[in-house]
Amino acid sequence: MTSPHAPVLLDEVIEALDPKPGDVMIDATFGAGGYTRAILARGAAVVGLDRDPTVRAHADKVAADFPGRFELKQTPFSGLSAAFAETGHDRLDGAVFDIGVSSMQLDQAERGFSFMRDGPLDMRMSSEGESAADIVNSWDHGPLAHILKLYGEERQSGRVATAILRRRVERPFTRTLDLAEVVEKALGGRRGAPIHPATRTFQALRIAVNDELGELTAGLEAAEATLAPGGRLAVVTFHSLEDRIVKAFLTERTGNTPGGSRHAPLQIETRAPSFTLMFKGAREAGEAERAGNPRARSARLRAAVRTEAPAWGRMAA
Repeated sequence: MTSPHAPVLLDEVIEALDPKPGDVMIDATFGAGGYTRAILARGAAVVGLDRDPTVRAHADKVAADFPGRFELKQTPFSGLSAAFAETGHDRLDGAVFDIGVSSMQLDQAERGFSFMRDGPLDMRMSSEGESAADIVNSWDHGPLAHILKLYGEERQSGRVATAILRRRVERPFTRTLDLAEVVEKALGGRRGAPIHPATRTFQALRIAVNDELGELTAGLEAAEATLAPGGRLAVVTFHSLEDRIVKAFLTERTGNTPGGSRHAPLQIETRAPSFTLMFKGAREAGEAERAGNPRARSARLRAAVRTEAPAWGRMAA
């Protein structure tokens, strides 16, 4: 089976995880199994996580190709610890997260993720909960404008929200291209813009529908609580909103949180670092990968190793 989704920064992720025979690792975004197959090829066992029920066919193929060393758990990031406990493994040696929507989800018009293909306005990575259509057809102006600005970084969020509310009085939104057209008109058309005017709105709705940022935070905390000492964490992000969360988490957990000024020093409780950075900053894809895979152009990898210190728990607000 040819994978419909090329894993980004694959070589760098495998180098960071360094899987070996006898290791047990979690691929927290199984998808089409790209990272999983590479880890399994190195002799380790993998527990795949994914809340998208459509990945089952890929999981079955991986399980058949690597009997006894792979299993899939249908759960979001926040269920990582519980899912791993169910497997019976007593040690987690590594975890990889690939954040955001996958190319195969974008390619499936019936999922409603893309404004480039007409489909139901859904955007749910699982089959449960509030859809994008539910949000645009029922939310008040203030909350709708807020998520467009916060999650989509849409500077004209109020204008877009106003246009959506005005149009839904006539008839509710049900299709992706219908919403994209309304947003495009609200923003005055493309006028040579490098990205489609609806890009930020669709991103904001997708993040809100799936609570992506909340799940990312919960997943990082779950990985911290579950990884064994010496276990490795690798996180690939594609957007500044996601990367900021990962950077803040690792900055805090490695004990590198900046203190106050000499005039008003912050009183911060000293805690033993639960991670050590594997390398400073973030790694990006090389020119060849960026040229061959558009998703790689914005990808950033951060990685760290779990220490023996207790987990810190919830991130600081």
